[in-house]
Amino acid sequence: MDIRGSVALVTGANRGIGRHFVRQLLDRGATTVYATARRPESVDLDLPGVRVLPLDVTDSDSVATAAAAAGEVTLLVNNAGISTYQNLVAGDLDKIRLEMDTFFWGSLRTVRAFAPVLGRNGGGAILNVLSAMSWFSYDGANSYAAAKAAQWALTNGVRLELAGQRTLVSALHMGAVDTDMVAGFDLAKLDPADVVRVALDGVEAGALEILVDDASRQAKAGVAGDPGALYPQVVSA
Repeated sequence: MDIRGSVALVTGANRGIGRHFVRQLLDRGATTVYATARRPESVDLDLPGVRVLPLDVTDSDSVATAAAAAGEVTLLVNNAGISTYQNLVAGDLDKIRLEMDTFFWGSLRTVRAFAPVLGRNGGGAILNVLSAMSWFSYDGANSYAAAKAAQWALTNGVRLELAGQRTLVSALHMGAVDTDMVAGFDLAKLDPADVVRVALDGVEAGALEILVDDASRQAKAGVAGDPGALYPQVVSA
């Protein structure tokens, strides 16, 4: 995937990682970047090549309208996200549904809407922004982990289905990133600019899976081990 000369669309472009995707895509030579958000007025990137579009990934009509307006897209970045910090057994079901609707159903909506667009434009690429938590659960945010795991499975599935039209489907995994989502947590955080740089390097290299840091590499390795090693508190319970 050659980003120079591409036309990209980034969901959730109004803040955090999404803003960095827009800037770095332009820096790498993308001719146009559609910066989308549920509230387009919140996108304050007044840069040459940026086109702001409303796009709510939880709304099928909104996604269809965006796909119709951005018919020249060759790179789709599914970045829109939310974290409601819910557990599964006693958490708020509406909030749990919102996370699943955003990550799984939202990604599926955009993929289904833009896959024909990418196909007509030569194949292009899709980058799904996932997480190290695609591979492990964390008490207090189990709904997020479940939604990210579902999004990972979705990514693997659509990769197979879109191979015939020569569409690269890449998954981006990383640990905590210094964005609003984890602002209240006192822990080591990745610079979002570094995350995006590694992500776009991976897309240009044709990588199917992009692991940004040790946290994501360790999380993936942990899936192959005994669950007791990953969750020792269960074994000692």
